[in-house]
Amino acid sequence: MTEFTLSDLEKIVATRAKAAPEDSWTAKLVAAGQQKAAKKLGEEAVEAVIAAIRDDRKNLVDESADLLYHLMVVLNIAAVPLQDVMSELARRTSQSGLQEKANRQNP
Repeated sequence: MTEFTLSDLEKIVATRAKAAPEDSWTAKLVAAGQQKAAKKLGEEAVEAVIAAIRDDRKNLVDESADLLYHLMVVLNIAAVPLQDVMSELARRTSQSGLQEKANRQNP
């Protein structure tokens, strides 16, 4: 099995966002706008948190997949490339998490 990446998901979301809303959930979310897509992202985040608290591994996997998908839709609507997020993660992980948080508080 080949490895599926977030970049793959980003491309799929971009393609499906251009479809007719009656043919694609992604297109329907995009047509509804950022507020609707962001609301769905928040709902999925809460569901992932609940699964984690309940130590429900299967549901955590499912809700995490939903969360990542909805994040890609929100980024697509905002015209924020995944690479921008990955670059920020790379910048942040070049130091310890404690150092990074301290630097954010004291710019």
